[in-house]
Amino acid sequence: MATHHVARLSRATIDYREYGEGAPVVFVHGLLLNSNLWRVVAPAVAEAGNRCIAPDWPLGGHSRPVPAADLTPPGVADLIAEFLDELGLRDVTLVANDTGGALVQLLLTRNPERVGRVVFTPSDCFDHFFPPLFAPLPKLARVPGFAWIMATALRSRLVQRSPLGFGSVAKKPVPQEIVDSYLMPSRTSAGVRADLTRFVRTVHKRHTIEAAGKLGAFTKPVLLAWAKDDKVFPVELAHRLAAVLPNATVTEMGDTLTLVPEDQPDELAELIVKFIESE
Repeated sequence: MATHHVARLSRATIDYREYGEGAPVVFVHGLLLNSNLWRVVAPAVAEAGNRCIAPDWPLGGHSRPVPAADLTPPGVADLIAEFLDELGLRDVTLVANDTGGALVQLLLTRNPERVGRVVFTPSDCFDHFFPPLFAPLPKLARVPGFAWIMATALRSRLVQRSPLGFGSVAKKPVPQEIVDSYLMPSRTSAGVRADLTRFVRTVHKRHTIEAAGKLGAFTKPVLLAWAKDDKVFPVELAHRLAAVLPNATVTEMGDTLTLVPEDQPDELAELIVKFIESE
């Protein structure tokens, strides 16, 4: 069972769920998601003897606004690093998905000291930040009321299941109560919508392109557990990342799209456990 905690950082308060005891594993979700993304993966990894920590990062699916926080991509990467510091975590395994993967790449080039290994599932990287399907979002975020318009549109079950919703990133239907947990905060909280807008406005591929040029300095183990059929983040991106990371391996996963923790949580948990135990 998860226990719920709060980390009070210098400019943000972060809610997180914790499972188990042992070596620390910290999960990083993407845009308009929250810790529920890891609801099956984290308990399974914890059962193998790990301390699994799943925060609600301020990316639009969080319930506690963070108006004082720097929500540029480098700012959120630094916030993740501060979270690791606040909890006193060392030799951490980071597990990232979607936008969270871009943030972890930035963290590895800025504050890698507490990181022992990384698992990337399909994620923003190189010139895919955002990927082509969602590339207009930063410009749209400059339109007044952007987040409210998006949150309102996503009330529709049809839009939720369309390629502009979860249809392009999840192969299997995401349970409706989980979809609601992802989207309700931006629908009901003006503060969350403001956080979401601040982040989206500052997303740009220059962040991930610059990070890619520096990732060669991170020599610790990296597993790229990537969906081989993903259209949003094609598997070729995983092999490109592996080519710049000195100690990386790629595992191509079937029957899943971007949201591997939704489509294949058991297989992903098994891969994470084996990766940790292989060290």
